[in-house]
Amino acid sequence: MRKLCVVPVEGKEGGLFDHTRAVDFSRGGLGFISEHRIPVNKKIPIELDLSDEGEPVFVIGRVKWVHPIPDSSHFRVGVTFTDVLRGSKSRLDRYFKEQKTD
Repeated sequence: MRKLCVVPVEGKEGGLFDHTRAVDFSRGGLGFISEHRIPVNKKIPIELDLSDEGEPVFVIGRVKWVHPIPDSSHFRVGVTFTDVLRGSKSRLDRYFKEQKTD
């Protein structure tokens, strides 16, 4: 199940993730739009803030694909989560289970 979202992605000013926004995410990855062509297979640290009360989940993602968006200077990027650093896969699973019942 992919959850739609339109949120800014925080990144270093002038860096690859400056002016980036997430468009969807799931237990296994996320999609975002960027002004930059992100290299395929690039590993990136990602912090997911799933709730107001809990600690964020930290994962390592790997860029699986990058597609130019027609008639724009932006790119649609797909990332898969490869490692959970803090938190756990079960927290992601629980988050998506709770979203189904909302």
